[in-house]
Amino acid sequence: MKLRQPLALAVLFAGLFTVVACATTPISGRKAFIPFPVSEDVTLGVAAYDQSIGGLPLVTSGPQFQMVQRAMDRLVAALGADDPGFEWEVRLIRDDNTVNAFCLPGGKMAVYTGILPVAQTEEGLAVVMGHEIAHAIARHGMQRMTLEYGVQGALDMAEAFLSPDLATYRDLTEGATDLLVSKPYGRDNELESDYIGLILMARAGYDPRNATKFWERMSSLGSSGTPEFLSTHPSHGHRIEELEAKMPEALAIYENR
Repeated sequence: MKLRQPLALAVLFAGLFTVVACATTPISGRKAFIPFPVSEDVTLGVAAYDQSIGGLPLVTSGPQFQMVQRAMDRLVAALGADDPGFEWEVRLIRDDNTVNAFCLPGGKMAVYTGILPVAQTEEGLAVVMGHEIAHAIARHGMQRMTLEYGVQGALDMAEAFLSPDLATYRDLTEGATDLLVSKPYGRDNELESDYIGLILMARAGYDPRNATKFWERMSSLGSSGTPEFLSTHPSHGHRIEELEAKMPEALAIYENR
């Protein structure tokens, strides 16, 4: 009984960070609680950018480099008024074994050459880059930081004021909040970025139907086998279903440009 009360309180406090409205997310319109100013995104992103890719081999010329830069320019231009005023930049990392891309808070992006064969074309690349830009403008990194502070603060409060015995069960409590709050929160962020990226690529003049084709190709590469409820990312099949549901909206934007 001693465990249940602090555990419930920790989950409740953590859950509050996902529902308290403070800012409106561009394009999706979702309300989010983010206590940090936008300027903090830029500061953190700049500080982490060189640390993240410092020393890695970069592609600085040629067709692949030009395609990545062109896609970035078109997608950022398509943001219009939804651009928070970030310092957008993208670097192409020469690593054919890494199928990935990321965008730090504040608009600092990296694309690995390993994802280009999966993207196949500039439109396929726009799926990936639009998704990563979406993480940045939705400020998912700052939301994640807020959530983690909330979880840890709730656990500390529960341990200090409600049950000295909570320290014994802290690992179990943290595991429960990760499973019940953090992982679903991460999956929601991914699906929101898929949607925002879909709309963004349509605005930029890229056929949004390439989004489902890209994830079908990603699915053919296989997966870790981790069940979706234990992962911070939705399954490829779930992504495709959600994208297909949003496709009429994106196609209308694309066809009416």
